[in-house]
Amino acid sequence: MAKLQPLLDNVLVKPLEGESTTKSGIVIPDTVSKEKPMRGEVIAAGPGKMKDGEKIECPVSVGDIVVFTKYAPTEIKVDNEELYIMGFDSLLAVEK
Repeated sequence: MAKLQPLLDNVLVKPLEGESTTKSGIVIPDTVSKEKPMRGEVIAAGPGKMKDGEKIECPVSVGDIVVFTKYAPTEIKVDNEELYIMGFDSLLAVEK
């Protein structure tokens, strides 16, 4: 994969697909329209941003699994792989 380094407060995320079966075991076919994943693995992070004269470091690291807002990511394709890039303000949680 080509190397991309996000700038400022942006992170590069590889989307993770959701489960294709429900909790009760019902398989959801591919023909049902699926929404974009809202979880992904951070594969690169920018250095942070300046706010009110203070540097705010990026709160996530490479390898973290994050949850983000539905309409936040900008979709890009690198070497035929779909990736998302977004500001870290759009991240809602880090899975522990």
